[in-house]
Amino acid sequence: MTGGGLLVAGTTSDAGKSVVTAGICRWLVRQGVKVAPFKAQNMSLNSFVTKEGAEIGRAQAMQAQACRIEPSALMNPVLLKPGGERSSQVVLLGKPVGEMSARGYHGGRQQRLLGTVVDCLAELRSTYDAVICEGAGSPAEINLRRTDIVNMGIARSARLPVLVVGDIDRGGVFASFFGTVALLSPEDQELVAGFLVNKFRGDVSLLEPGLDMLHGLTGRRTYGVLPFRHGLGIDEEDGLRVSLRGTVRESTVAPPVGEDVLRVAVCAIPLMSNFTDVDALAAEPGVVVRFVDRPEELADADLVVVPGTRGTVRALEWLRERGLADALARRAAEGRPVLGICGGFQILGEHIEDDVESRRGRVDGLGLLPVRVRFAPEKTLTRPVGKALGERVEGYEIHHGVATVTGGEPFLDGCRAGSVWGTHWHGSLESDGFRRAFLREVAAAAGRRFVPAADTSFAALREEQLDRLGDLIEQHADTDALWRLVESGAPPGLPFVPPGAPA
Repeated sequence: MTGGGLLVAGTTSDAGKSVVTAGICRWLVRQGVKVAPFKAQNMSLNSFVTKEGAEIGRAQAMQAQACRIEPSALMNPVLLKPGGERSSQVVLLGKPVGEMSARGYHGGRQQRLLGTVVDCLAELRSTYDAVICEGAGSPAEINLRRTDIVNMGIARSARLPVLVVGDIDRGGVFASFFGTVALLSPEDQELVAGFLVNKFRGDVSLLEPGLDMLHGLTGRRTYGVLPFRHGLGIDEEDGLRVSLRGTVRESTVAPPVGEDVLRVAVCAIPLMSNFTDVDALAAEPGVVVRFVDRPEELADADLVVVPGTRGTVRALEWLRERGLADALARRAAEGRPVLGICGGFQILGEHIEDDVESRRGRVDGLGLLPVRVRFAPEKTLTRPVGKALGERVEGYEIHHGVATVTGGEPFLDGCRAGSVWGTHWHGSLESDGFRRAFLREVAAAAGRRFVPAADTSFAALREEQLDRLGDLIEQHADTDALWRLVESGAPPGLPFVPPGAPA
């Protein structure tokens, strides 16, 4: 028996598809429904490693958590990881299969993957009561419709009803809703069941006449109006958001436990990946996190983080061009803390041999850690567990660089030299005991009277946030009508809205 399904599309990128999908998933699982997320194709530098060693988008991992299930490669069969303006690494069923230009991908490769994504979705639907799918960008991207596998392409192939989300905070939501439907073919329009308004501020009664007119123009109803809530976008695909500080704690931010705050500066390097690593720092009372791109902005930082990147050599050159490399060297000489994660760890080493990513051969690193890096064709995808600073640590690794440590003190899989730390482990700061121990070391080196809170649980904060997403759906959407869509598909007889897709 095939389970129900729904595709959450959007009028634009960042309309709220990821969080609405997660909210519907959490609402359904609280009703006792066995539910899974799905995104046929994701373009993101924020990724995660499943227990089976497959790489998928972090948004789908977060949605799996909303469903209270383990993430798998079936939930995101195609992941594109940009490596520049015109090319991306293609990750298929969790494993990299090569680099491809946008023209080459949309010129034929993408459409050949449709069978694979349809099979993955069918396997999920055979296992779960419902599968909530997320689209990408807009379903009305008429230049890409012929090869589409993530919006109407998958909806048509799997006969999924489509809910279109619009961000009213941006303005123009009625035109966006109408135009999205009107630019689809009659066959695609048959599956577009209706709309969901996201990020509404004010009195809903003032919006209702417009919703009635939209229904009259399109024959499609609005399934809910979600109010604006600060920072519900956890595990963003592409945006620069450190959300947990002002969002999970929607109430007044807890004051610092100690007398001082701790200031963290994150170098906003090119092709930055998995910057969600610092969300766990931002969740701590008294820790202030900001992204920086000038050396002057490092001056008052107690900790500088050099995050992961899909372009290690390019990021290294950028740090030198901006004067940030010299600022990092001065910090190290003064005994002021620096943490490098994955690509950032590689940058802090002595040299890099790269015939894979940039194909630049040997490149000198910053020389702040006794580490030599060689890029291997195979990608390391693991979920390591270990100990550091006397505490248990869990993480995940996603990298081509193989590090040889020649000195310093052991630190996870990397090392520590004085006040400079480096590791390939993403997600390590989500381990509460380790994070607190690390912050105590940072505070001591920085001379700050900062004390980490004894009761901050990153996992609990994330669960609270997912529950808030579920609450939004439960309280502000027509959940009975949503379930009918999931169970029975789009209503029959939906009218055609001219002009339709161009020939």
